[in-house]
Amino acid sequence: MRQLLEDFNFDFMGKRRPAMMISGALMLIAIVSLFVRGLDFGIDFTGGTLIEVGYEQPADLSQVREALKNAELGDAVVQHFGTVTDVLVRIAPREGVNSATISSEVLKALREQASGGVEMRRVEFVGPQVGDELTEDGGLAMLIALFGILIYVSVRFEKRFAVGAVAALVHDVLITVGIFSLFQLDFNLSVLAALLAVIGYSLNDTIVVFDRIRENFRKMRKVAPLDVVNRSINQTLSRTLMTSLTTLLVLTALFLVGGEIIHGFSLALIIGVLVGTYSSIYVASAAALRLGISKADLMPVAKEGVEADQRP
Repeated sequence: MRQLLEDFNFDFMGKRRPAMMISGALMLIAIVSLFVRGLDFGIDFTGGTLIEVGYEQPADLSQVREALKNAELGDAVVQHFGTVTDVLVRIAPREGVNSATISSEVLKALREQASGGVEMRRVEFVGPQVGDELTEDGGLAMLIALFGILIYVSVRFEKRFAVGAVAALVHDVLITVGIFSLFQLDFNLSVLAALLAVIGYSLNDTIVVFDRIRENFRKMRKVAPLDVVNRSINQTLSRTLMTSLTTLLVLTALFLVGGEIIHGFSLALIIGVLVGTYSSIYVASAAALRLGISKADLMPVAKEGVEADQRP
């Protein structure tokens, strides 16, 4: 399989224009969806009511969620708390309804569903874990991180590569967030953590491709830049696909059997890995090529006086 991929030679850059049009359309859809529909923020962002209940017998979380859904409390977050008989329920704020009323509705719904007894342990109102100040600080940290990446790639490679790398990261995050907005999927802290992981994964994949492009520009001096980039992508294709496939296998397992709590986390990573693999080829590399990268930009800088020092 690996040998087959190493011998594979596909004209990736020949398809860069249609690919860029697709990327542009997806990003436009994501931006429009974010402005029109927004994000379905979870309790981590909105705050809400926290209710702890105790069962006489082990509680089936899927049945608990079904009972709350039937009671029109389907936006609840349900998880075990310590033992299989303790359940923690978090309900988003409801306009005009206080915590006492919400807790009574939850307890009634659970008692109707449960075969054994259900005991209320505690009820409290929890504020959002991500406030306005933390949201602003997070956005500022993201901008600083992107600026740092821009400087790092500029120093290690070349400024055109830096622009391509940052463009790929913006592309990946925007499309992933856009999918959550378009389908109104729950956006919580675990999804936010997954987005940060997507940035790291995508950047790592892009750096591997850029490293091979730089190496080939120095070795293949009489080859056109388009052919050098194509050759580099084909040479790293086996590594890219193997890494992506093994990562996707783990994430798919987490999504299918990991439980409701990490569905959003695993789904965001699945989307991010797919989009990140695509962007390292058709966004980062294509952007660098579009900006006019050439072998002259990547050749080692000759130090002054070296030739004189080497003379007898």
